[in-house]
Amino acid sequence: MAYLLNTNVFIMDFCPAFWDWIASGHNARQVFSVKKIYDQIAAGNDDLVDWVGEIDRSFFIEPSHEMEHARTQVYSWTIEQNYENAAIAEFMEVADGHLVAHALHGNYEVVTLEKAGNSPTKIKIPNVCNAFGIHCITTFEMLGRARAKFILEPAA
Repeated sequence: MAYLLNTNVFIMDFCPAFWDWIASGHNARQVFSVKKIYDQIAAGNDDLVDWVGEIDRSFFIEPSHEMEHARTQVYSWTIEQNYENAAIAEFMEVADGHLVAHALHGNYEVVTLEKAGNSPTKIKIPNVCNAFGIHCITTFEMLGRARAKFILEPAA
């Protein structure tokens, strides 16, 4: 199964090899993210902005007409819960709702550092994933499964 990465997964600038690992995972068709996350990152002004400008554009999955059905399912679920209208609007507008809808539509696992929680003012990705039977794991779980290794060169 392939992974969809949330924005907070990319905050590993202390380990540039991690970004190389992501690109390699994408080349193997195992690691992706969504266009809304590209938009969030591209609005910044750091090294990550440069990196997303260099990675193959197919890394960030574009929304499709078929994915909109999954987005409607996610939206309907949020309305049925006890979330405030502002929390629902924010979840569906920012990348979070798009990420979950893409995972639901495309059978991906979601990778995020976000933790589940119960608050009427903030919808958490792991809660929504759980409701739809989508596997939601942390960055470190993904790296462990992949047996990723980031080896430092000996000091000169």
